[in-house]
Amino acid sequence: NRRHIVEAVDASLKRLQTDWIDLYQLHWPERSTNFFGQLGYQHKADEDFTPLEETLEALDEQVRAGKIRHIGLSNETPWGTMKFLALAEARGWPRAVSIQNPYNLLNRSFEVGLAEIAIREQCGLLAYSPLAFGFLSGKYEGGARPAKGRLSLYSRFTRYFNPQSEAACSRYVALAREHGLDPAQMALAFVTQQPFVTSNIIGATTLEQLDSNIASADLKLSKEVLAGIEAIHKDHPNPAP
Repeated sequence: NRRHIVEAVDASLKRLQTDWIDLYQLHWPERSTNFFGQLGYQHKADEDFTPLEETLEALDEQVRAGKIRHIGLSNETPWGTMKFLALAEARGWPRAVSIQNPYNLLNRSFEVGLAEIAIREQCGLLAYSPLAFGFLSGKYEGGARPAKGRLSLYSRFTRYFNPQSEAACSRYVALAREHGLDPAQMALAFVTQQPFVTSNIIGATTLEQLDSNIASADLKLSKEVLAGIEAIHKDHPNPAP
């Protein structure tokens, strides 16, 4: 609600020791939504959540006060995204310029309903988890669990740990090596090349990984590699949504 937004923005400015925030994103919808592959949406007509109008008007106040320059969404649905955009147009409030959702070779669900919105409405995707918690790097192949790997450090995060994901990962890693590519760089390049992606949010625990991730920005995947990716996706569609 408005009070929470005002308090959160001021707290962020204080922590960051700055006068304004370039991009301020709403991390998660307050209303009930289906995510992480959940099916069977259950609508709750009497659900109590802050109206989107109140949220967007409060953000408009922060923009006018010079505390925020742009606003964005995160973990949002097609309905939520279009509702925010329609309200902005109707009321003269700031438009969302980005949406930060998961997107990787194991979860391409963004392409179903949100990719068209991202392009037509110029609300680009800031893709998070492009390596699916490191699974697409190949370092967990054959049940390996590197001591400093994220799966070892954060064992409770099992979103990408299932037989279907492991089978898909093995094929993606094999495809990369077949074409002389680093598996992680291939996975990152696939995300970066999508026309609806504005930014690819990489994550690294070592400088070596960081250098490799950055280098993926210069990698252009061939038609053969892209065809191979589509063939694998056909056999293993979104095993970790």
